[in-house]
Amino acid sequence: MVFNVSKVEEILGIKIKNEETFKTAFTHRSYLNEHPSYNNPSNERLEFLGDAVLQLLSSEFLYKTYTKSPEGDLTNFRSAVVCTTSIAEEAKKLGYGAYLLLSNGEETTGGREREYILANTFEAVLGALYLEEGIDFCREFLTKNLFYKVRDLVQKQEYKDAKSQFQEMAQEKSGVTPAYEVLDSWGPDHEKTFKVGVYVDKKLLGIGEGRSKQKAEQQAALSAIEHLKEVE
Repeated sequence: MVFNVSKVEEILGIKIKNEETFKTAFTHRSYLNEHPSYNNPSNERLEFLGDAVLQLLSSEFLYKTYTKSPEGDLTNFRSAVVCTTSIAEEAKKLGYGAYLLLSNGEETTGGREREYILANTFEAVLGALYLEEGIDFCREFLTKNLFYKVRDLVQKQEYKDAKSQFQEMAQEKSGVTPAYEVLDSWGPDHEKTFKVGVYVDKKLLGIGEGRSKQKAEQQAALSAIEHLKEVE
């Protein structure tokens, strides 16, 4: 697949100066396995940088917006707005999936729509934007493409810890405490990705993925909550 720089410029609203940086931002590590002559690295380093930018700017936004909220609430607000599901939704709205460089295996199994791949790409592109345009542009970009959802999230109290929410729901419905199990993991020890399932009475109700077991458990709990809402 050829990286379409003009389309990415249109999505991001910029004139890209360093095309290779943004090409890297859309390169999933699976692509490197099938294209050994490809010169760019995967987007994992840019994802690392973008995650730091996202944490800083979301913290700043919440600190300035919710001036009377205690630290614990601000932490919960931030966790909800920057979680995998939330930023993957924004990546999908922006159309990032169409421009990903993926292996054939990821392509055929729906990688362009996969939540954790889209979330990682959102962070990688943010890292690229920081390098190219600076922190002020990133602040404007996130205000438009992520922070708009904060007010609704807080009003509906959707910021509460997902595992705690799901435990309350599960105990209310069945009297059983959810159990979490690691289903798979991959990547080097310092950058592992985990897949976790959450079970109620030995029935699998949700699956989540994340760069730590704790993040994967939170995503599994969110998935299970959505499942229970659909059943109802």
